[in-house]
Amino acid sequence: MTQATYDPIAEFQVWFKEAKETSLKDPTAMAVATSSPEGIPAVRMVLMKQFDQQGLVFYTNFTSAKARDLQQNSWASACFFWETTRKQVRVTGRVQVVSREEADAYFASRPRDSQLGAWASLQSQPMAARTDFEERFKQLQSLYEGQVVPRPEHWSGFRIVPEKIEFWIELPYRLHERWIYHRDGQGWTKTLLYP
Repeated sequence: MTQATYDPIAEFQVWFKEAKETSLKDPTAMAVATSSPEGIPAVRMVLMKQFDQQGLVFYTNFTSAKARDLQQNSWASACFFWETTRKQVRVTGRVQVVSREEADAYFASRPRDSQLGAWASLQSQPMAARTDFEERFKQLQSLYEGQVVPRPEHWSGFRIVPEKIEFWIELPYRLHERWIYHRDGQGWTKTLLYP
């Protein structure tokens, strides 16, 4: 008797493609939850920039609250809810900082103003007035005029390496369909759950 081979990454990619083909504004939007060293949870929306067999990637400033959390507690969860397809996926795992090469390549692909914004923002730090941020941005426009904008050392990506991936489909009368994959060595086990 052979054991079934499960691939939740391939399943996610099918669902993600389906969501992209609908009227949904941004299917890459996901809620990412972290926890402080004291165990205080925080959740915020970010954009997934890559998803493959290694995990899912988002980018941020290392001085942000989420990056500080992840440097102290390397576990995170992400949740996608695609209203147009009535489906949800939750991913939980440890995070790793992406390689310099990956971060450089993604940063180079961003619009120039987004690159400058990564330099201008003192993310999560108090700001006296919005004009302070705007002035920093203008100064950086002048500084890098006619030049390639380098990636700041304090800006990079995190990869959530999945340990659990849960899939959920909304059905009438709360008779939803729900199943979860757990990493098991080099493979995955699949378990059906009550909704």
